Amino acid sequence: MKKLKIGITCYPSLGGSGVVATELGKLLAERGHEIHFITHSMPFRLGKYHKNIFYHEVEVNDYYVFKFPPYDLNLANKMAQVAKMQNLDLLHVHYAVPHAVCAYLAKEMMGNGLKTVTTLHGTDITVLAQDESLKDLIRLAIHKSDGVTAVSNDLIRETRSLLDILTPIDLTYNFVDKRVYYPRDVTNIRSDFALPNEKILMHISNFRPVKRVGDVIDIFDRVSKRIPAKLLLVGEGPELSKIQCQINKLGLADRVHFLGKQEDVAQVISLADVLLLPSEKESFGLVSLEAMACGVPTIGSNAGGIPELVTHGETGFLSPFGDVESMSENAIRLLTDPVLHATFKEACLKRARHEFCNDSITAQYENIYYRVLGVDTRVEVPVCE
Repeated sequence: MKKLKIGITCYPSLGGSGVVATELGKLLAERGHEIHFITHSMPFRLGKYHKNIFYHEVEVNDYYVFKFPPYDLNLANKMAQVAKMQNLDLLHVHYAVPHAVCAYLAKEMMGNGLKTVTTLHGTDITVLAQDESLKDLIRLAIHKSDGVTAVSNDLIRETRSLLDILTPIDLTYNFVDKRVYYPRDVTNIRSDFALPNEKILMHISNFRPVKRVGDVIDIFDRVSKRIPAKLLLVGEGPELSKIQCQINKLGLADRVHFLGKQEDVAQVISLADVLLLPSEKESFGLVSLEAMACGVPTIGSNAGGIPELVTHGETGFLSPFGDVESMSENAIRLLTDPVLHATFKEACLKRARHEFCNDSITAQYENIYYRVLGVDTRVEVPVCE
């Protein structure tokens, strides 16, 4: 099998797209490919030294005639420089704006000898593509990509609807590394947050309005009036101070713990009995998959791609977004029925390992790369158990 030299560009410090891009790069490197991350800072999930992985920092010119530093142009130029110096086979960019646009410029600078693959992750379509001033640019970036993937069927549908895209789009679900995401033994730290008779509900996000964290608090308020429970909030974001006010107003301060950003997500999620994900928009819901892999069911909305991930009545319960009463009742039902919870936990583990296995998703990406490059190679996609 031909080993490839692949450039990867993503948002390195926030969001599920950066997490998936970094983890994919690490997995590809393990399979013998040479990976070059081209970003403005070190991807936060990269960390220690990895064989076959290299990092190229994008530096921005601070020329006095520019009102704003031209990051996009510098990124495109860096992509072309790295592609030429390292003889890259292709660029895999995560997020349409600005990364796919920059990849197109880099390809033009290289004389079209460079191939590009774009992965759409969510808000690059569900939010940015609804801005009329960006639509044509995003459409151009997608059409000029040699391969396009998206993380859910719902996102593919919305991309076609919003942008009139006829270009083929490959479905490549997000994944978790089963060596990292599994139920952890948290017996020794659970007592730091809850008493033995208390259940733990958890929400993890970047605390933006679209995550409807206010609904998380309302759900917990209803649940905690019926059963002993604690809420753990993980992450940072613009809605945090507003949420703190809501918690204080409802008199929940002694039952809510703010954990901030956490590096070892699997360890933290393993503390939870249920994950709350009442988002208004969610193209995939990576945090729900991370929870599922740790045996934690989801109580959430049926927005976007979540129903493709969470099987209603088997690995969680889904309701229309904003229906906090239904979500609360579903949470109480799951938390007060040990047999049902155990059944859901086992179903979560099985589905995460089988349907969203890192080995099979990585192989799917490899096949896309070979197809784009016109290489007569086919990687067998394993069936994970």
